[in-house]
Amino acid sequence: MADAQPDAPPLPAVEFLKIPEDGDPYLEGHRCGVCGAVFVGAREVCSKCGTKGQLTPEVLSNNGHLYVYSIVHRSFPGIEVPYVSAIVDLEGGGTVKGNLVNVDPDPEKVKIGMPVRVIYADALGRKDRDGNRYLSYFFEPREA
Repeated sequence: MADAQPDAPPLPAVEFLKIPEDGDPYLEGHRCGVCGAVFVGAREVCSKCGTKGQLTPEVLSNNGHLYVYSIVHRSFPGIEVPYVSAIVDLEGGGTVKGNLVNVDPDPEKVKIGMPVRVIYADALGRKDRDGNRYLSYFFEPREA
């Protein structure tokens, strides 16, 4: 096992999180050139219309709306609970699952349809066995 360099940039926590050397991180989706459907991550065939080879990559919006959520009270050892697991519809297309942060995990504070934004932050301090750090994405409430 090789040890990570102490000043090495973080690695993306998922394959559809892109970290350019000279810009801000972003989520990448693919849009079908035939029907316009947007999907998170890479694929060869459109799940909506079945067209093959017509999907092109695009930067997804950092703004969206909460589609559905669950307040998680039991999780794996070492994971702090409660937390809000969320599915968000991004503006312009794409649906992404992640955690909603910077809001109390209380149904009075979390509302379906509430506007949210994608934020990029350290993946909760976790490192792999080689000592690599990871960047992840989260959602937080935003003004409409």
